[in-house]
Amino acid sequence: MAEEFRLRSVAVAVYAPATLFGLAEGSMLPVVALSAIDRGATTSVAALISALIGIGSLVTNIPAGVLATRVGERKSMLLAAAVSVAGLVLCLLDLGKGSLPLVVCGAGVLLIGAASAVYSLARQSYLTESVPLHMRARALSTLGGTMRVGVFVGPFLGAAAMQVWGPPGAYYLSLVAVLAAGAVVYRVPDLETTAEVRAAAASITTWGMVKQQWRVYATLGVGILLLSGIRQTRQTVVPLWAAHLGLSPTASSVIYGFAGAIDALVFYPAGKVMDRFGRRWVAVPCAFMLGVSFVLMPLTHGALLLAIVAMVMGFGNGIGSGIIMTLGADVSPSIGRPTHIGIWNELADVGCGLGPLLLAAVTALAGLGSGIVVSGFVGFGAAAALWTWVPRTVRRVRRVPATE
Repeated sequence: MAEEFRLRSVAVAVYAPATLFGLAEGSMLPVVALSAIDRGATTSVAALISALIGIGSLVTNIPAGVLATRVGERKSMLLAAAVSVAGLVLCLLDLGKGSLPLVVCGAGVLLIGAASAVYSLARQSYLTESVPLHMRARALSTLGGTMRVGVFVGPFLGAAAMQVWGPPGAYYLSLVAVLAAGAVVYRVPDLETTAEVRAAAASITTWGMVKQQWRVYATLGVGILLLSGIRQTRQTVVPLWAAHLGLSPTASSVIYGFAGAIDALVFYPAGKVMDRFGRRWVAVPCAFMLGVSFVLMPLTHGALLLAIVAMVMGFGNGIGSGIIMTLGADVSPSIGRPTHIGIWNELADVGCGLGPLLLAAVTALAGLGSGIVVSGFVGFGAAAALWTWVPRTVRRVRRVPATE
């Protein structure tokens, strides 16, 4: 019955919108910088506008948790869809060239990033509440996998749309995908909660949650920060090392594509292992394999060896699909879960920001090979932290409101 529940209810409520949101993000991200340049931006300004999607997510994680606690997961997802539509419309406005069009485009990208944080948190909280505990890892791993499928397919569909409608075609496709996701969420039932639970949730504060959970954030949270850092950096190192070896952009894309395919194929088996044997059986190998692949990459001197290392990297990252969400759910309190997840996602996003910065800093001082190796040791640090602090068993947390 639990399996039937997951397939018939959760798939429609969470997985379909997640895939559509991923498709929307995957189709528009490659053209954000190009849109800014068309509006007269320099390369550096275009890069800054592209970064606003991450900044929007970073500054919205904690408010998103408060919002979901107050109004519920379903309404939060609907609001995220509406904000995404507004952001895409701003990106589509043709105001010519100059500072005003760049400001409008940047505001649109910032809104899309903020909406992404709200939707990501709400769907994670909704799924955690909806799925039986013994299937939590599989459910959340599949959530991460479906999002990746959308992001993987999005650029190809966006390219096809641009062949028909020009550069705005990618935004049109994103708009349709977001509207479709919102329509699906609109038909999803609200989670059932008692008046007692709603009253307790109303007393939740972010600072109260930090005081209640500070030991978790200072231990396991550090492991999550490190893991997020190396996972984000992995998206940069393959193209950079391929260019360092003198490989063509086509060869680099093919290698990256093979790694992405491996990444997208292993999420469900990994979730099943976590549910059956425990989270450490996946969390630690994920971080360790990423670290190994980084350390080995500077030793490659051709396309074949680089492809093999990149596929090891893809496998390591793929088995960790949903691991950050799963661990966050495992250590979350029953009351105030969205607030906790907002703080948890903030730790992950901080890691995502610091990882590439570390690579850039070490590369500037000692060269690309050294930068990649140092980033690899971040993976080993993450593996050690996760081995030490991942709970051996999943337990239910007492319903204790986090108050000031």
